[in-house]
Order: sequence, then C-alpha cells, then structure tokens
Amino acid sequence: MRKLLILVGALFVVHVALLFVRPSGAAQPPAAGDALDIGIVFDVGGRGDKSFNDGAYNGAERAAKELGARVRFVEPGDGSDREAGLRLLAAEGVDLVIGVGFIFTDDLTQLAREYPNTRFAGVDYSVGSDKDGKVILPPANLAALKFREEEGSYLVGSLAALVSKSKKVGFVGGMNFPLIQKFEAGYIAGVQHVCPKCTVVSQYAGVTPEAFRNPGKGKELALSQYQQGVDVIFHASGSTGLGVFEAARQTGHLAIGVDADQYAEAPGYILTSMVKGVDAAVFDAIKRTKENTFKGGIYQFGLAEQGVGYVYDEHNKALIPAAVRAQLEQIRAEIIAGRIKVPSSR
Repeated sequence: MRKLLILVGALFVVHVALLFVRPSGAAQPPAAGDALDIGIVFDVGGRGDKSFNDGAYNGAERAAKELGARVRFVEPGDGSDREAGLRLLAAEGVDLVIGVGFIFTDDLTQLAREYPNTRFAGVDYSVGSDKDGKVILPPANLAALKFREEEGSYLVGSLAALVSKSKKVGFVGGMNFPLIQKFEAGYIAGVQHVCPKCTVVSQYAGVTPEAFRNPGKGKELALSQYQQGVDVIFHASGSTGLGVFEAARQTGHLAIGVDADQYAEAPGYILTSMVKGVDAAVFDAIKRTKENTFKGGIYQFGLAEQGVGYVYDEHNKALIPAAVRAQLEQIRAEIIAGRIKVPSSR
C-alpha cells in the first residue's frame, strides 16, 4: 500500500514528459523480450537548454537509434519533483535510471540502496570523502559519471588570454558550488599559464540550483564585466549563459560556451565552447546496460578520454589564429602527458 501511495503521489507532482524515443526508421519496436527501458530525469533548466540536458538527450536519442532503447524523460519542476521522478522510474522497474546533474547525488545514493537490483547512473555525481580523506564509493549498482571539467576549462582559459586585447577576461558561473568552481579554477589557471599579468573577473549567478536558469542575471553580470574592460567571458551556468551571449552581442565582445557547441546561440560572438561528452557518457552507460556489463563505480572523462575539449571548426576558426591553435594543442598534449597539472579547486 505504501508503494502504491508513493507512486500515486509521484504521478501528481512530477511533470513527466511522456516521450519515448524509438529507433529511427524501425518498422517495428524491439520485441518485448529484447526491450531496453531507460529513464532519464533532467537537471534544472530542462530540455532545450542548448547545453547539459540537451547533451543527455542526444546520448539517449543515439541509444534509441543504435541500441533499440526506449527512453522515458522526466522534466522536474523543483527539488521534490526530482526525487519523485527518480523514485517513480525505479519503482516501475526500468533497466537504467539516470539523473542528470550533481543535485541528484543524494537522491540517487538513497534510491540505489533501496533498489539494489536496479541500475542507476548519475551525470556529475558528487563523490565525497570520509574524515581521513578516503573516497566514498557510490553503491555497487550506481555509476558515477564524472568529468575533469578543469582540463577543458584550462584550454579555453589559455585561449581567452591569448586572444584578449585588454588582457582582462571574465568568468560567469551558475551556482557557487564545488563542481562549478572546478570550471573556474581550470579557467583561471589556463589564463595565468599563458598570460601571468592577465586579470580574471569571476562572478556567480547565485547559490541555489535556480542560478542555472536565470538569463537575466547572466546578462547583468556579463554587461558589468564588459563595462569593466573584460573582452572575453567564459560561462558555466546552464541557460543563464544565454544572457551572457546576449550581452556579448550587445557589446560586440566575445563569449565562450559550455558543455555543448553553443556557437549557434550567437554566431560571430562565440569564440569557442568548452564541451563535455555528456552524450557519450550517457550512451556508454546505456550500452553497458544492454550488454549486461554495467558496473557501479566512478567513471572519469577528461582530455585523455576525449571527455572534454574545445570547439575548433569552420564556424570559429577565423577567430582563432593558427599560432594560437598550435599553442593550445601543445598545452593539450602536455596536460594529457601529465606535464601540466591542472587544479580542480580554487
């Protein structure tokens, strides 16, 4: 009876996108015995953020096309909705439940313990340490999909400093939290590596998850930085960064996107984007589930694994001189080789 009440309550509070992605062009859905059911709960900002959540969606869409997965997406409204969405999917017995974002860490940990026979994965799952500094591993049925964001941020920090004319660059973060501080730490270190005299102006949009969906605040912070002489801003702020792009267009300065290639949001004003392979990580977790090789634990994606990087293509190469591109690639090689140690905290 208790489980029934939980499910009924979850159905009322969760804004569930009843969207099932099936293989493109498939004449028939997978046979019932072979069906792979995946549940994904989006982060703050939801689908259409042109960033983090869309990366998870793209990975699931690929799994639908290539693996025949049936994917159900849940787009929560607030904190209680997130937990209810995860619980609903777990109770329904899907093959893999994925929470997109560090804010799911505690809920995923609790549910993985309650449902030991269900597989869970957390994108940007926050791994803690005990009092002796020993890493606390997630439950055996929970995969922590983590990225070395600081490495990609180091590269775009070096790029920002190398193309800056004012030698003053900026950073706009979403929620002031250790994960986003990793972006900031890597960015500042990259700036200082190539330009010790350069100045970095750093600001955050807030201290709650709502800081990731406030374009108005992003624009306000970016305009303030541009007015101070900053000519390149890197944002790590979800849809708040859309306001940063608007400020770049308005002032004629440059901005750097995050998580996905965001050039299309402000063509000509996006220097590059620090990309994270959220799509690849989500696809990999689904693939391992299908192949019955899924295991809990910590999975790291950095430059060496091509889990992070920066965009250089026909859209933005005119903004990046050949000599700068060559220097960035040398820095990339030195990070992978371990000759450059990138900080992950301020």
